Amino acid sequence: MLSKLWKRQAPQMVGIDIGSHEIKAILLSKTADGYKIQNHASVPVRKGAVVDHDIRDTEAVIESLRQIRRGLPKSLKFAAVAVSGSAVMTKVIYMDAALNEEEMEAQIEIEADNLIPYSLDEVSIDFERLNPNITDPTKVNVLLSACRTENIDSRVDSLDAIELDVKVVDVEAYALGRSAELIYGQLPDGAKDKSIAMVDIGANMTTFSVVENGDTTFIREQAFGGELFTQSIVSFYGMPHDEAERAKITGQLPRNYMFEVLSPFQMQLLQQIKRTLQIYCTASGREKVDYIVLCGGTAKLEGMVELLTNELGTHTIVADPFQGCLHADDVMKSQLQPNMSKYMVACGLALRSYAQWRT
Repeated sequence: MLSKLWKRQAPQMVGIDIGSHEIKAILLSKTADGYKIQNHASVPVRKGAVVDHDIRDTEAVIESLRQIRRGLPKSLKFAAVAVSGSAVMTKVIYMDAALNEEEMEAQIEIEADNLIPYSLDEVSIDFERLNPNITDPTKVNVLLSACRTENIDSRVDSLDAIELDVKVVDVEAYALGRSAELIYGQLPDGAKDKSIAMVDIGANMTTFSVVENGDTTFIREQAFGGELFTQSIVSFYGMPHDEAERAKITGQLPRNYMFEVLSPFQMQLLQQIKRTLQIYCTASGREKVDYIVLCGGTAKLEGMVELLTNELGTHTIVADPFQGCLHADDVMKSQLQPNMSKYMVACGLALRSYAQWRT
């Protein structure tokens, strides 16, 4: 069954990013020169409630979502959420360019058994027409997405519990790629026509989205994130986990922590990023990406921008969409700016309110 959730024309939606440590929400409005944040929220989620992007403790997630809901307008009715992790599969296939949407859908349903490595009773499928195929102009590239239906249902049901109707279920890496629109102003002129690697370093997962000429052309996830750094602090200094997490954020760590825990973690992260970008370069035939944009809660890790710039020879920044085309009231901006990079997936989801839609 093709999921209609991914196809409807949607009104204004709040983007809600359900992570393993925290739930983030962003509501955007369109302005003449970009977008403005109307509301935002971030609430911790109980440890173990979300594992590999799978909701394991629905009540704990709903509890956090209720706190999110209190910060949103009562009149708001709709939301966009994302799925990712092992429950999601994406694949670019080639189809006859002469087919219309209905014909493509019919053909995909016929061929789905061969295209999807899961039982079709367990998954929801969607597709999106991309660009003409370079090697064969009679063909068009089509993005096929499949997700275990239970992962979609758990998000829809959780949002339903706080009286928000999920209008869009996106793939997290594509939401991240869409958020690149907000940071072009941070990069040199002409960046939109270059290749930009958006790298979201979450607690347990690092998500890669390479955006070329405004389109997301490569995505990948690695089971690596800031939680490993926290665990290093716990094991090296014997701190309780909560204390180690606070110390990581505030920088209140022993004097030698840079050599003892930070530098080893940085090198591990560098290798993860380097390896993934090599896969992209092999697949695309490019020598390197033009820019790297770090996002997520671990993006502002001390020295990371300089390390990537020096080791990879690639212009690297931490995402700050306020230097791009994102706006907010002064008070809200001062609250958000230090940690804005962790909201990029939520922003990409909120942007679905203003994108071109298939009906």
